[in-house]
Amino acid sequence: MSRIVVFNQKGGVGKTTTTLNLAALLTRRGRVPLVLDLDPQAHLSSICGVTVGSGNESLYAYYQETRGLGELIRSGGGGWPVIPSHLDLAKVDTQFGKGPQALNRLNAGILREGLNSERSILMDACPMLGVLSLNGIFASDCVIIPVSADYLAIKGAMQVERTLRALERVIKQPPLRRYVITRFDSRRKMSWDIDRRLREHFGAELCETRIAENVSLAESPAQNKDVFAHAPDSRGARDYSALLDELEAAGFFAS
Repeated sequence: MSRIVVFNQKGGVGKTTTTLNLAALLTRRGRVPLVLDLDPQAHLSSICGVTVGSGNESLYAYYQETRGLGELIRSGGGGWPVIPSHLDLAKVDTQFGKGPQALNRLNAGILREGLNSERSILMDACPMLGVLSLNGIFASDCVIIPVSADYLAIKGAMQVERTLRALERVIKQPPLRRYVITRFDSRRKMSWDIDRRLREHFGAELCETRIAENVSLAESPAQNKDVFAHAPDSRGARDYSALLDELEAAGFFAS
């Protein structure tokens, strides 16, 4: 089964929204993933209805070596299992350093406990380059990079590309990657200009599917719902359905 991390060093690009809605759609299609929240802000955990009271109930406990990953799995309100985050997870960068063992710790745990043997794993990385996000990349065989349709996001996408290329020297098998444009507004010339620039630079690594700016996508997290539960006939739901189809055709979420 595939291990996918959703990552971008720039915040506000739809990273958590993408993780949430891909998890929801996979579940609806009978391919329930395990979701890991690697962001200390714990937004995804909260939306999934898994709010924990202490770091010892979260992924942080695994890094402290007090609990195994399997012990931390909770049932999410959307029907998929979640290993939740907590603000204490922000301490990982300063407590555990950046050596090879630290960067491979999540991958080692997933393999040791066989968490990936029967289901795909979907990880929401934190929006900065550090131990947590690198753990997600080292533990993945596929990377999804959401890029919002604004000019600053282009710079962010280029930085992600440089990061992933640098990591190719130390990762034996570089992960498959796809960039996806989010918050796309077809009425704005800027959105089309950004689309053109990204397609010229990334070529086939940029998804054909664009995630349009959509009210339902913005509203659903406030109700702790994915877009398919909140507004199944919305443009946002159609876009994420098309995105999952495209990613599956590209080898993501392979069994």
